[in-house]
Amino acid sequence: MLRLGRRLPITGDGDLEAFELAPSNLVTHAVVTGMTGSGKTGLIFVLVEEALRSDLPVLMVDIKGDLANLLLTFDVDDRAAIERWHSDESAAHSDGRDPIADALEARTLGLDRAGITNADIAAFRERVRVRVLTPGSNAGEPVHLLSSLERRSPLWDGAPQDIEVARNALASAVSLVLRLLGRDPDPASSREHVLLCVLAERRLREGQSADLSSLIADLDAPPITRVGAMSLERFFAKKERNALAAALNALVASPSFASWREGVALDVRQWFARESDGRTPAVIVSVAHLDENERALVLGLLFEELRAYVLSLPGANTLRALFVIDEVYGMLPPHPANPPTKRPLIALMKQSRAFGVGIVLATQNPMDVDYRALSNAGLWCIGRLLTDADRERVVDGLANADGGVGDGASKKSVHDVLKRLGKRWFLVRNVHDAAQGLCVAQPRHTISWLRGPLTRSELRALLDGHIKSSDG
Repeated sequence: MLRLGRRLPITGDGDLEAFELAPSNLVTHAVVTGMTGSGKTGLIFVLVEEALRSDLPVLMVDIKGDLANLLLTFDVDDRAAIERWHSDESAAHSDGRDPIADALEARTLGLDRAGITNADIAAFRERVRVRVLTPGSNAGEPVHLLSSLERRSPLWDGAPQDIEVARNALASAVSLVLRLLGRDPDPASSREHVLLCVLAERRLREGQSADLSSLIADLDAPPITRVGAMSLERFFAKKERNALAAALNALVASPSFASWREGVALDVRQWFARESDGRTPAVIVSVAHLDENERALVLGLLFEELRAYVLSLPGANTLRALFVIDEVYGMLPPHPANPPTKRPLIALMKQSRAFGVGIVLATQNPMDVDYRALSNAGLWCIGRLLTDADRERVVDGLANADGGVGDGASKKSVHDVLKRLGKRWFLVRNVHDAAQGLCVAQPRHTISWLRGPLTRSELRALLDGHIKSSDG
């Protein structure tokens, strides 16, 4: 069981009980929402920590730059570490109290109440391998976003289902290239997409690389004469091929694009592979340093790669991995908005449960999320919300799941509970647990020290120290 904290019935009456969750409950996904300061990040960390303690690999998308706090797992009573990583260590209380001493006391009491000792924290450090991947930056591990093009996968030599996975990854990489060129990236309608995929797959099936320079050469001197039922010239005339080749060449020559073509492969299967020490992978893909357009492109490609990985797995009813997005704002907007992230994320929500991959989506802006895509989530955790409109939106989301908000409660009664929620308390609905039904719950204290967003230099120093301690 995932031991998440304490709970009370929705009425608030009765004694506090253990707030626990069977890992299989997360196969049908979870939604966490709450305004800034509601405790949403703390709940996300508790979910992640408990999954990792249960030996479940976790992939996280970090929008704000604070998920790398998962590296801050120092001992309960380590005052020096708190002084180093306190978010406002220069400030003193107006009454003269020591803020570091107060933070140390709060951490000690919180972890003691959760039954977590220094031995538990040491075991967590030893059994979990945290990696921070930073596409377009060397603050963490850079990611080669076009690796499915430029680094040939052994999947091309495998069974038909492996080739299908490789083909999906290839299509995603080509879509990213075309988006960067300002051209139609749709695999079904874009002639550029079809031609580049045909040329790339020919190379990959023959055991060659399909790097951009090779594709430029193939556009200049095509090794094929037909595309589908048409001649190449009729499908994509020489003049158009020359223009596409010139645009690709400008992209290859761009210094800013170089950082997108170096680092570890964009390969979720590889990220989740366990090393000889058997540690559980915790992979953080941080995009906090990217601008809005770059972020959408990178995450669209990541979601497509994750979907390809999920579809390559055998079916499962139990949870085998967890995928967490700490802020889904802008990725899953209501109709008609359609960013590169929306289609693959909706597909993941629909398909991944059959393969044992659970998804946790968090947001502080419920009005800006397409709740139709979330209506089948089995677990809802709703913290303090700022406006009546926000509260009505999430209550409607709960009702849309199966026609009612659950536990015999009315929409009005649930709305009233949401208005009275205190900090770090959540209204919880778990459709898989009739015994708990609707309840209010408080997450336990996190093992990780929640420092907040890290600078690039702080992240680099943390990772250097983590790697040395892990190797040593």
